[in-house]
Amino acid sequence: MTFEEYLINKKIDAKAFQQAEPERYAEWAYIFGQTHPESFTVQKKFLINPTRRKYTLKEG
Repeated sequence: MTFEEYLINKKIDAKAFQQAEPERYAEWAYIFGQTHPESFTVQKKFLINPTRRKYTLKEG
């Protein structure tokens, strides 16, 4: 699973997230590449929901 696929799974718009917060996006992508997706979710548990609310993936 790629980081972009993970974000889609979490209903986060990867492009909007990357454009608005490139440093945070790069940091998360790096950490995601070093850990298992479930470990990443546990590490970022309290940051994923606020990020999802800011960069909600549009369905369709």
